[in-house]
Amino acid sequence: MSKGTLYIVSAPSGAGKTSLVAKLLEVRSDLALSVSHTTRPPRPGEQDGVHYHFTDAETFLAMIEDGAFLEHARVFDNYYGTSRAAVQAQLDAGKDVILEIDWQGAQQVRRLMPGCQSIFIVPPSPETLEARLRGRGQDSDEVIERRLGEAVKEIEHHVEYDYLVVNDDFDTALGELQSIFQANRLRLRPQLERHRRLLENLLASGGRKA
Repeated sequence: MSKGTLYIVSAPSGAGKTSLVAKLLEVRSDLALSVSHTTRPPRPGEQDGVHYHFTDAETFLAMIEDGAFLEHARVFDNYYGTSRAAVQAQLDAGKDVILEIDWQGAQQVRRLMPGCQSIFIVPPSPETLEARLRGRGQDSDEVIERRLGEAVKEIEHHVEYDYLVVNDDFDTALGELQSIFQANRLRLRPQLERHRRLLENLLASGGRKA
């Protein structure tokens, strides 16, 4: 069985990353989402172990000391981290794994796993970004202004990524994401592993005819 590929997906808050990844997971059974640990409180509708592993700061810091995270970062006064063991188990099982992390985490993962692929998602305009943030109805004006400022800092790092997707029309952006994952599945090395017997038979057939 060929191992899966690790994908980093990053975007400023409000770009639509979470919705796109959720839909992508619905239509592709060969993908898995890494569930991160975080110290922030759950938002309405979020479930522990499904959206995040919610934990306290003391437990999170102890996990850092134990080297349990592939990456970790502090964002908006909260900690986020990706379990190294959980990701590796999914990759070994042949699943492509998606990490929804920011640019800081992406830099850490690239150093540890240089074979990963990375995708950056941006909104079509600053106005659209602000409208999406306000449309959530979950944050105060002060928090929204801070998120808009952080969005600029996040977008500055788009050049570090392998792919760029503009989320203007949802279906178009989803199709572009699907194309990225499908194209990488068709690269030579994973295809050699998946179809080794077929290729051996095809090459041997020429010798038998001779």
